Amino acid sequence: MSWLVTGGAGYIGAHIVRALADAGLNSVVIDDLSSGHASFVPDGVPFVQGSILDGELVERTLREHEVVGVIHLAGFKYAGVSVQRPLHTYAQNVEGTRVLLAAMQAAEVANLVFSSSAAVYGTPDVPLVTEDLPKRPASPYGESKLIGEWIIRDQAIATAASAHALRYTALRYFNVVGSGDPSVYDSSPHNLFPLVFEALLAGNTPRINGDDYDTPDGTNVRDYVHVADIAAAHVAAAQRLLANRPIEPAYNLGSQNGLSVREIMNAMARVTGIDFTPDIAPRRPGDPDRIVATGELAARDLDWKNRYTVDEMVRTGWEARRAATPGR
Repeated sequence: MSWLVTGGAGYIGAHIVRALADAGLNSVVIDDLSSGHASFVPDGVPFVQGSILDGELVERTLREHEVVGVIHLAGFKYAGVSVQRPLHTYAQNVEGTRVLLAAMQAAEVANLVFSSSAAVYGTPDVPLVTEDLPKRPASPYGESKLIGEWIIRDQAIATAASAHALRYTALRYFNVVGSGDPSVYDSSPHNLFPLVFEALLAGNTPRINGDDYDTPDGTNVRDYVHVADIAAAHVAAAQRLLANRPIEPAYNLGSQNGLSVREIMNAMARVTGIDFTPDIAPRRPGDPDRIVATGELAARDLDWKNRYTVDEMVRTGWEARRAATPGR
């Protein structure tokens, strides 16, 4: 028996594969390597290179590896770029999820953990985001994740009376950082941590987009959560589904308090030993002062908690990034 991890060669997916192994669960990875790395898949874990849009490939993988559940991460994850590439975003995230669900139904696989996003909330005007907050996604990426949740919900309703009724949950989270394994790092060209790391490695000065927000230090506040904690929550959700225990349709994996961009920059200088004063750039349009989610439901059901300090988030991410380029 195995769990299929779609997008398992990516930064978050590769951590989930390792967390499954730590929990004594087998996994198989499918990934088209559009943003993942084959080297991130641990030795001994079956790796199928291909797209979740290939229904025959997905169904064959489910059957051949005796898959009992799917942890679904594969998709196009760049919210800003999705505005310029909406059709690509919907094809990967919406059609990809539909194809996956059809393959699961054909192969009689009935457990699904959907890696969703806090982007489904858009830019809420409340200080603390809860799961029942109205959904107002502000990008095609956020919309595609919300549609994915709807499709999964509808399939669960449609199969409720069948012998293989779909059971699922969606995990929503904001900024994933750090590393739980020195061989796996965040290679995204859009996320704050890798942007700062790349600037420091190149001898450049990182920048802050706006320092006049209505926050204690003037920079916007966001949820930053360690990738190992995110991976652990996905595995806990998978185990809960496998045990047929009650589970919510969605959970926020939030920090409750958040961190400001300046706090992140200070930690970067402190941990790396590279003293710098970040450049201040103009605000990005539409950036709210503060978006932080509560993780109370996930703490109750999935043992969710923040186990890492900001310095540990930076240290583990920095060590993994430097390990990818020896000598730097």
